[in-house]
Amino acid sequence: MGIAVPETISGEMSSAEFHSFQERRPDHERWELLAGVPMMMTPPTLVHNRIASNLERLLNSALEQMSKPWVAVQRPGLEFDSGNYRPEPDVAVIDADFDEGQRFVHRAYLLAEIVSISDEIGVPKLREPWIDVKRRIYRAHALCEAVLIVRQDRIEAEVDLRIGNDWQSSTLSGGEAELHLPAFGVQCALGDLYDGTPLRPRKRRT
Repeated sequence: MGIAVPETISGEMSSAEFHSFQERRPDHERWELLAGVPMMMTPPTLVHNRIASNLERLLNSALEQMSKPWVAVQRPGLEFDSGNYRPEPDVAVIDADFDEGQRFVHRAYLLAEIVSISDEIGVPKLREPWIDVKRRIYRAHALCEAVLIVRQDRIEAEVDLRIGNDWQSSTLSGGEAELHLPAFGVQCALGDLYDGTPLRPRKRRT
């Protein structure tokens, strides 16, 4: 996924200005705010979309079994106290009672990123990859119970789970590795996230 900054946008935006800007953009556009600089993300790969859809489906299925008042959605806008940074997670678990036309949420319980090329760019002023900044923002959210950083070029994921006031981090690798998210009722093989992708293609019926 690449990044484009329209020539019509110059200078730094505040989070409030960015919020207003997003409200006026077409639904198909995806924007994030990096150190006050609005960035338009180019369309993700099909693999990226497939992994996000698989994760969303697995989460919603588990949440329904647990009768949790939460729902997994793709690409919600976040209204966190994160200064002039406004990431947009690929998948998030949020409260199920959202309003018609709602774009932004103040509460999220799981935040996941499917790593794209744009996530590896250096953030202005911080000189660290955007994916690392997003991970730190997500972990700083008081209600967040889990953060997932999922690779799309290989079967691998970094999992952060909140344990009390601390975070427990682990790296899973390989299709048979167990992905366990106890707060969300998910216990499956990591490879299930990649079902239907070139990394784990579906078997053709004969």
